[in-house]
Amino acid sequence: MAQPAFLYSLRSRLRSAPPPPHHRLQPSRGYHVELGAREKALLEEDVALKRFKSYKNSVKQVSKIGNALTFAVVLACSYELAVLATSTK
Repeated sequence: MAQPAFLYSLRSRLRSAPPPPHHRLQPSRGYHVELGAREKALLEEDVALKRFKSYKNSVKQVSKIGNALTFAVVLACSYELAVLATSTK
C-alpha cells in the first residue's frame, strides 16, 4: 500500500529538522563570575538579626516534638482501627 503524499513530506521534514537549541539548560550566570557588591552585602552577617538566632534550636526541638506526636496519633488510630476490624469478625 502506498503512503499518502502528505505523510511522506511530513516525515521528510521531521527527519531534516535541526535539533532545538539548548540555551535553557545553560545557567545565565557562569560559576566563575565574582559576586557583586549587593550579593556580598546580603551574605554578610547582620548584627540586628543576631539576637533571633537563639530561636533556631528551640524551633527544631518543637518541630521534632510535633513530628513525634503526629506519629503517635497515627499509630494509635491505626491500632484502634486494627482492633475494631479484628473484633467485628
